Amino acid sequence: MRLLHTMLRVGDLQRAIDFYTKVLGMRLLRTSENPEYKYSLAFVGYSDESAGAIIELTYNWGVDSYEMGTAFGHLALGVDDVAATCDHLCSVGGKIIRAVGPVKGGTTVIAFIEDPDGYKIELIENKHASDGLGK
Repeated sequence: MRLLHTMLRVGDLQRAIDFYTKVLGMRLLRTSENPEYKYSLAFVGYSDESAGAIIELTYNWGVDSYEMGTAFGHLALGVDDVAATCDHLCSVGGKIIRAVGPVKGGTTVIAFIEDPDGYKIELIENKHASDGLGK
């Protein structure tokens, strides 16, 4: 088995596509429309679906926002340099919601950005990405 994708419900599909492609640098891999059930999908990622996990952005027609539940935490992205990545993300319109620094109780360098629908995305320096937080 392998992880295929994570689905996020979004209030504006084009706004979400723009964030994940223009701010985070992912590619738009494919889209589809389902008029019968009134939803649209966009799949974004850094690689093709055959090579890694991607994100499915789901727009349910006529729904412009969702309540954030308490069960979902965040997505995580590995980056080479969290500080430089945050500087770049800010320069292209990203909203950093947790400044660069070590995780509480550890030394792993992280930061958080928020997408236009309020989903949190953790940035973890690649040299620590497989260590687990708190080490």
